[in-house]
Amino acid sequence: MTAITPSSETAMPTHRPGRNVDLVAILRRLLPVIIFLLMLGFVISLNPRVASYNGMTLMLGLAVPILLATLAQMFVITIGDIDLSIGPFVSLVACIGATLLTDSPATAFALLVLATLCYAATAAIIELRRLPSIVVTLGLSFVWTGCAVLIMPSPGGSAPDWLRAAMTYRPTFVPLPLLIAAVIGLILHWLLMRSSFGVLLRGAGGSPLAMRRARWSMLGLRCALYALGGLFGVLSGLALLGLTTSADANMATRYTLLSIAGVILGGGEFTGGRVSPIGAVFGSLTLALTATMLTFMRISPDWQIGAQGLILLAVLALRVLINAMGATSRKNHK
Repeated sequence: MTAITPSSETAMPTHRPGRNVDLVAILRRLLPVIIFLLMLGFVISLNPRVASYNGMTLMLGLAVPILLATLAQMFVITIGDIDLSIGPFVSLVACIGATLLTDSPATAFALLVLATLCYAATAAIIELRRLPSIVVTLGLSFVWTGCAVLIMPSPGGSAPDWLRAAMTYRPTFVPLPLLIAAVIGLILHWLLMRSSFGVLLRGAGGSPLAMRRARWSMLGLRCALYALGGLFGVLSGLALLGLTTSADANMATRYTLLSIAGVILGGGEFTGGRVSPIGAVFGSLTLALTATMLTFMRISPDWQIGAQGLILLAVLALRVLINAMGATSRKNHK
C-alpha cells in the first residue's frame, strides 16, 4: 500500500493576483501626497526658513482660497461636468463682501445665498435641457463678471474685521492653512467616500443610467452637487477677501484653471464619479507650492503658468504609467 504524497502543484504556493493590483491602486492614491512632499522638500532646500511656522503660514496663506475653489470644482467634476465660471464667481463673492458685508451684512448674506441657488438652478438647466456644462458655465462666467463690475467698477472696498481676524488667526501648533486643509479634507472625505449620501453623489457621475433605473432623481443629485460647488465658491471668495482686505472684479479669474488642475493633480478624472477630496486638497497645495518654488528660482511670473502646466503634464504622465502597470499586472495574472 503506497502512501499518498502531495503533488508538486499542490505544494507550490499559490499566487495572489490581487496583490500587485492593490499595490498599484495604493500608489495611484498616494501619488498626490508623494508629489506634494517632493515639492515641499525641494522648496525647503531652496529656502530652509520655509520649514518654520511663520514660513509655512506665509507660503501657504493664499492657498486657502485656491483650496476652496478646487473643492468647489471637484463637486462639479464628480458628476462629469466642468465649471468654467468658478473664477469669476469667486471674484463676484469677494466684491459683494467688500462692498456690503461691513455695512449691510443681511443684504450681503442674502446675495450670497442667491448666488448659491443660482448654481443649483444652473444644474437644473443643464439636466433638463441636456446642455453641455462647459458651454453653460462659460456663458455664466460672463454673467458673474458683469455683476462684479456693476458692484465694483474699480478695485477697492474693505473686508470686515471679523473676516480679517479669521483669516489671520494663528493656531498654537499648526499653521492655519494646513489646519484648514486637514479639517476640510477629512470632512469631505467622509461625506463623499464614506457616507451613503456620498455614494449617491458619486454614483450620479459614475453610472447615471443605473441611478435612473434605481429611481433616484438625477436632477436632485446634480443640483445638490452644484449647490455644494456654489457654497465652496462662496467660502473661497470670502477667504480671498479676508486675506487681501479688498476686492476687484477680476481678482480670481485664474482660479478656474487652477481649480481644474488641482482636482486632476489630486487624482480626479473627467469621466465622473472618480474624485478624491483629500487628493484635491494636496493638489491645490501643490499648485500653491509651485508658485513659491518658481519665485525662489527667480523665474518670471510670465512663465509660471507654463511651468505649472508642465508639472501637471508630468503628474498625468506618471498616472498613465501607474495605470499601465496595473493593467499589465491584471493581464499577467489572468
